[in-house]
Amino acid sequence: MPRSSALLLLAWSASAWTGRQVPRRRLRARAPRAAKTVEDIQTAADSVLETDKLMICPALAMSNVAMLGAEVESAVAAGADAIHVNVMDGHFTRKMTLGPMFVKALRAHGITAPLDVQLTACDVVDTLVEEFAAAGANYITFHPEGTYHVDRTLSLIKKLGLKAGVVLNPGTPVSILEPILGKVDIVLLMSINPGFPAEAFNENVYGKAKVVSKMIADSGRRIRLQVDGGAGLKNIQQLAECGIDTFVVGRGVFHADDYAAAIAELRGLAEAGAAQRCS
Repeated sequence: MPRSSALLLLAWSASAWTGRQVPRRRLRARAPRAAKTVEDIQTAADSVLETDKLMICPALAMSNVAMLGAEVESAVAAGADAIHVNVMDGHFTRKMTLGPMFVKALRAHGITAPLDVQLTACDVVDTLVEEFAAAGANYITFHPEGTYHVDRTLSLIKKLGLKAGVVLNPGTPVSILEPILGKVDIVLLMSINPGFPAEAFNENVYGKAKVVSKMIADSGRRIRLQVDGGAGLKNIQQLAECGIDTFVVGRGVFHADDYAAAIAELRGLAEAGAAQRCS
């Protein structure tokens, strides 16, 4: 079978399975890329975090997983700054999602963009840290409630050469950050409780973001303030006004007809919010 026919057959199969049409434009062949080492990829990922650029991070769980490599390539080509990999273990949440083999497969496919792994898991967090680090993750965040020793888990992520962070659920107090702020590179605020479908966006995240943003500023360290859960066109500007600079967006990108247009619109609104905050 000719390559073009095979690719169109794959696209039809994926759309039939998910109920969502896969645009043909994402299936065109790409020129071979120069191989990058693990160290090169991590260095590039680190440098992104250290800039002042507002980061848009499409959530992999909302993509067409049957076309995983093509979906991530399309999102990165459209301007995504990192790809968010939300790992749910079926214990910390009711749902199960992506495992380390997905990250490994993306690296084997040739993806070199930063992979931002959120461990929504319990009991086995340190084991998952090691497995995702080996698979090719660049940033790993976890819920303090999911590990026995928060400081030890942060130290493990750092020891493996990755950027580390913690995730605060809507009910997790910001005071948990006080003894560990010197070790984190990312603070991720959940605007919904993880793993619960169709939960309304929790507007308390605005006030929480302002408090954490001030804590970060007072620390004197470059720490990213990230949000996950319902971030999109309706609220991204206000979230940026509150100090958030890294946005996990699911449907707003991977369910859009044009990924580049969606990311550009989100980024424009976020930049407007950030400018309002600084004025």
